[in-house]
Amino acid sequence: MIARSLLLAGWLSASLVAGSLPAQSEEWLTTSSLMDKSKYGDDFKHYDYVNPDAPKGGTLNSTAAGSFDSFNPYIVQGSPAAGFTPFGGGLLYDTLMEQATDEPSTSHALLADAYKHPDDFSSATYRLDPRAKWHDGQPITVEDVVWTFDVLKKNSPLYNKYYANVTEAVAVSDREVEFRFDQKGNRELPQILGDMPVLPKHWWEGTDASGKTRDITRQTLEPPLGSGAYKVKSFKAGQEIVWERVEDYWGADLPVKVGRENFDIRRYSYFRDDNAAWQAFTKGGFDDIRRENRSQRWAIGYDFPAFKAGDVIKAEFDTTSGEPMQGFVLNIRRPQFQDRRVRQALTYAFDFESMNRTLFYDSYARTDSYFEGGELASSGLPTGKELAILEPFRDQLPPEVFTEEFKLPVYDTPQSTRDNLRRAVQLFKEAGWASKGGKLINEETGEQFRIEFLGNDPSDERVTAPFMDNLRKLGIDTTLRIVDTSQYVNRYENFDYDAVTAVLAQSLSPGNEQRDFFSSSAADTPGSRNKSGIKNPVVDALVDKVIFATDREDLLAATHALDRVLLWEFYVVPQWHLAKVWIAYWNKFGMPDKQPGYIGVDLESWWVDPEKEAILSSKYKSAN
Repeated sequence: MIARSLLLAGWLSASLVAGSLPAQSEEWLTTSSLMDKSKYGDDFKHYDYVNPDAPKGGTLNSTAAGSFDSFNPYIVQGSPAAGFTPFGGGLLYDTLMEQATDEPSTSHALLADAYKHPDDFSSATYRLDPRAKWHDGQPITVEDVVWTFDVLKKNSPLYNKYYANVTEAVAVSDREVEFRFDQKGNRELPQILGDMPVLPKHWWEGTDASGKTRDITRQTLEPPLGSGAYKVKSFKAGQEIVWERVEDYWGADLPVKVGRENFDIRRYSYFRDDNAAWQAFTKGGFDDIRRENRSQRWAIGYDFPAFKAGDVIKAEFDTTSGEPMQGFVLNIRRPQFQDRRVRQALTYAFDFESMNRTLFYDSYARTDSYFEGGELASSGLPTGKELAILEPFRDQLPPEVFTEEFKLPVYDTPQSTRDNLRRAVQLFKEAGWASKGGKLINEETGEQFRIEFLGNDPSDERVTAPFMDNLRKLGIDTTLRIVDTSQYVNRYENFDYDAVTAVLAQSLSPGNEQRDFFSSSAADTPGSRNKSGIKNPVVDALVDKVIFATDREDLLAATHALDRVLLWEFYVVPQWHLAKVWIAYWNKFGMPDKQPGYIGVDLESWWVDPEKEAILSSKYKSAN
């Protein structure tokens, strides 16, 4: 199942929820859980951690990096403004159902008040809530749902892969839409259709103020009609976007909304990079809540006056949602990375331990799985069901898959440093690269090995430079190119890089989204998450094993097998992770006594405390 928003108004990465246990067939479900039954049951009134009487009002100020030029996030072109998201509805659109904030693999009713599916998982039917309406007061219809499905499947690479096996959406009544599949046994597929946003057909097929017919396949800066709790109030192209809470939002009393989405105004101000955004945060007025992702700053950087005065607070929140694979993605569309031994050699050249000690204040742990932090991660040698899954592919896989436990090189002594670099040199030699005059040269072409890392923030140099230093010791010509956000997005989405840092966030119960991450069909699709360009028939087969797992035990075995093969193919040089969420905020908020342990923190459950805000306003000149 694909990632849900962490509801941090643009600051938090995705955290994934999904699952694989059967629901009762042909029974209307208002809450579904694929791993276990939801703790709320049929009498779900609101999340148990929220304050159902949380006051509405106030302004939430936030920053965003770079610029924007579009309010249409469902196409590859353009940079969507903050609040719009390529997956899900963002602030503007409601989805058919909403993934839970405090339970994995669970969804609750939103636009659809229920869904059902047959025993063989050959289709799914969603029933619209008759109260659901657009911001212009018109009802949300099954025609909107069918039209949206067709548009997303055609124009969004993400949804095209996510719903690859959904052949059509058909209106079966004035409230029910049936999604039909080209296969049976895909247990996750009926539920994840609830992740689909619904777009207003009548608005997108209408005309703008100039009388021109709108085009869903192109960029636009005309604020679209929506259905969610917020709508665009104003904007300055590329500089600022302001959202306002919809006073008569149709879904305000739904269980997933009670006590949440409490801010009247959400303002996003754009800054050129993270350092500029950090300076804005320290001054106040531009950014009220910051997710910190730099360990050095978290350890020693909070020494500005407002923090010392107690007006900015740091907080750590534990999360049980698992950690994403973050690493240097090697683009095997480039010829120099197509030999597995080369990719393995580059992995041996990465010294995490020294970086963690000297740069990160020993805050991080090394990531050694695509499904880090739980039972989905492979370990040891393959046995049992996992071995049975891998056995038919033995001749197509590296022999180490069956004979060695996957372990990343460790740089903990001077001797280990020498050993790891020596091993890297040997692997390069086996792949046809030799050291000549201090340069790593291809013995056939005579060309030096080159890598250009792509980044979009000056701070990228801090974490890339130590790796580049080791690569230069091996004779590799390595550089880091920092580009502006729009260039970066364009190059990233079109795979125009040698190596780039990427975060491959996964689910606690992976499924159909694995095609977008790893399948051959996604490798050449701009905008897909197959950033490495993997075209491996074994990986394709293992992805299908994950998708068609019959129960949790089978899912674990298939995921272990997929994880193990991906690791031994060395498509990514793994970096690090932190099983916490670091949040710093200006002391103007009220919040529930507890936060959801699954995602760590739900900022949608916070609210502005007028008294606290007044105190801050008297001490600091507001930037807005």
